[in-house]
Amino acid sequence: MARKQRPSTFEDLITIASKFPWWASAILALVFYLVLHSMASRPATPPTVTPGQLGDAVGRALVRAVATFLQFVVPIAILLGGVISLFQSLKQRKLYETVKSRAGVSALNEMSWGEFETLVAEHFKRKGFEVAREGGSGPDGGIDLVLRKGREKHLVQCKQWKAYKVSVQPVREFYGVMAAAGAAGGYFVTSGTFTEDAKAFVRGLNLELIDGQKLKSVIGTVATVAPVPSPSNVAPSVAPQCPKCGAAMQIRVARKGGNAGQKFWGCSNYPKCNGTQIFADAGPIPTSPDTAVVQPKEEPKRNCPDCGSELVLRKFQSGPKEGQSFYGCLPCKKAWPAT
Repeated sequence: MARKQRPSTFEDLITIASKFPWWASAILALVFYLVLHSMASRPATPPTVTPGQLGDAVGRALVRAVATFLQFVVPIAILLGGVISLFQSLKQRKLYETVKSRAGVSALNEMSWGEFETLVAEHFKRKGFEVAREGGSGPDGGIDLVLRKGREKHLVQCKQWKAYKVSVQPVREFYGVMAAAGAAGGYFVTSGTFTEDAKAFVRGLNLELIDGQKLKSVIGTVATVAPVPSPSNVAPSVAPQCPKCGAAMQIRVARKGGNAGQKFWGCSNYPKCNGTQIFADAGPIPTSPDTAVVQPKEEPKRNCPDCGSELVLRKFQSGPKEGQSFYGCLPCKKAWPAT
């Protein structure tokens, strides 16, 4: 069997440049040309040199010759990579719009694994991520996307499995990769579906499972303009002062009595101060002795099923489950769903 020929340095430069945005490749090409051109334009070595200066003179001449050659080769390779990047970007957008215009998930099943990865990359790009493709060599070769937003890194696993469901084992292995890479979150995307075991595994983890139906749904979603609220539903921007103690007031809701469900201004020092005031859209002030304000629900305490330590209620700060609550065990370093 013939040995596979290794790509040349020129081809390597093109491949590396194609991973950057086309405009970044254009800037890099210009920078390399200016630097190499300045090295190639240095004055030639004087005709008379002493024996001690001969080595330095030969070195400068060699650098000048190499720079003269590379000042065109390197920028051309980078520009070719930029052209490939631009072509891939246009192709990626066209594929996304084609899938968006079609109904159902059949469009996902008809594409190749490479096109499926391209589609997912464009989806996350439109969500504001910087996307880097670092995948395997086939439909089951560990095709991954690395997403970056600020200082945080998220990983994406893409599998175009049409005939059967994705079981818990690939999802568990991907979560192990996330933990080893120090990723803030992750997304497992498939054109098929997930088993119930896989869905149960990710509960409480900053890992989102996206099946074919959900992917097609988010791609086909059309942004709508939120209706402008009427003045009667807009609360005043500045809360009034309590007529009894002068503290700032808060919007509360009566839970009992004849005014149940009605809004009113209540003193922020409640229950020390029970001052109230009419809310613009709330009707009369609740005067029933059974009136009570809505108090925040106290979360029940829970212990870790593994070590018995008390779990701490926290929230995901980023990733697919940003803002959602979970219970964390400090000794075990594990997370458990809050519901």
